[in-house]
Amino acid sequence: MKRMIARKNEVDQLNRLYNSQRSEFVIVYGRRRIGKTYLVNQVFSEKFTFSFTGARDEPSSVQLQRYARQLQKFSGSPFAPNLKNWDDAFFQLQALIESRPKNERKVIFFDEMPWIDTPRSKFISSLEYFWNAWAAQRDDILFIACGSATSWMVNNIIRNRGGLYNRVTAHIYLRPFCLAECEELLIDLGCDWDRYAILQCYMALGGVPFYLSLIDPHQSVAQNIDRLFFHKNASLGQEFNELFNALFVNADKYIDIVRAIATRREGLLREDIIKQTKISGGGLSKMLDNLERCDFIEIYANYKNKSRNTIYRICDPYTLFYFKFIENNKTKDTNYWSAHLNTNQINAWQGFSFEMACITHLQQIKKALGIDGIATSSCAWHKTGTGSESGAQIDLLIDRADRVINICEMKFCQEPYTITKEYETKLRNKMAIFKQASKTTKALVLTMVTTYGIALGKHRWIAQSEVTMDDLFQYP
Repeated sequence: MKRMIARKNEVDQLNRLYNSQRSEFVIVYGRRRIGKTYLVNQVFSEKFTFSFTGARDEPSSVQLQRYARQLQKFSGSPFAPNLKNWDDAFFQLQALIESRPKNERKVIFFDEMPWIDTPRSKFISSLEYFWNAWAAQRDDILFIACGSATSWMVNNIIRNRGGLYNRVTAHIYLRPFCLAECEELLIDLGCDWDRYAILQCYMALGGVPFYLSLIDPHQSVAQNIDRLFFHKNASLGQEFNELFNALFVNADKYIDIVRAIATRREGLLREDIIKQTKISGGGLSKMLDNLERCDFIEIYANYKNKSRNTIYRICDPYTLFYFKFIENNKTKDTNYWSAHLNTNQINAWQGFSFEMACITHLQQIKKALGIDGIATSSCAWHKTGTGSESGAQIDLLIDRADRVINICEMKFCQEPYTITKEYETKLRNKMAIFKQASKTTKALVLTMVTTYGIALGKHRWIAQSEVTMDDLFQYP
């Protein structure tokens, strides 16, 4: 068995469920390539009583044939049963379970369950009957349902209002790796990169384990990006459409929404999304909810602005990288990334992507500041300038219960960041505009979040606290 990278809490939870004294109905879900199947296989390895994987875009008849062959394999029978429908399929599964020793824990694994539920298959109603009428009455079954189509898993299983209502005993959602987990995985793959290089890699690929597993440790970050995105038939060049089509019905609409949000680094209000996509009402609410649940976007508050309070921002590095450099890239240059390092376009992207990484690692920032034990809320703030008044924008505020607000400024650079006289003046003006416009009576603390810290100089003292790249690499 390979060493499990991260996922300690999830492994512990699955082991507890395996050792419980009752039948368990467990949901493991998360976006494509996040490691759901790998997790379940690593934990249970040779312990499966039965496992079956759904196939995308295959009719129910084909799914049932494959299911029958799995029954044949796990039962050791020379014949595969003839299954007419899913009622037959679950009846045969019941027979298989009953043939096993009574004191044995029966682990049943249905992978890619959303693909099994084809139109008019009545898969869900058969599953409901199997669980309610039989499996739930026993104390020896661990039933694990897994799927990448997160919206399907939530709406059809977790939030089921029919026969499976309140039947799920545990649900495990796999999120992308944080920077510390990415570092652990890359070291395991043989990479000897420093944290600056790992951060650059994270800003392009995000914390998706499968994407990181494609890294060649003998190449630089730039060479890997060229190979994975810009070479002919590059592994991740066409991944984006596959990703969204695997996760969502009407994937084109979801892509339109994230494309619109990606046009503004500070994110979009709901009304702006409606204007750009022509999608509105309950349909838009549902799609935004699904995108947030799959870690593509985050909902962000706008400080003390109740009428315009909800901002939607991209929080998935891979999605942002795709829209910025891949979707409309017509170049045939297979070394595009290496050839354009340090250009204004890439530098601007790195600055924004670093901000996004910082916001994603808010808990690490709080820990570095020593405020992880204090109740906080995080938000953004901006004030549009007028003819007589200056505007200002703050991408991250940490509003603390001890009546302090950390105003965070995030800077990505290759050496300690130098605060110039002009930048000090800009920061002072920004804080003054915020204090006046928000009418806050809380103390304001300017916090610089940088890669290598703040360079020595007389203007550095405008920053009352600082967080570095190394702090972001800590476990939360």
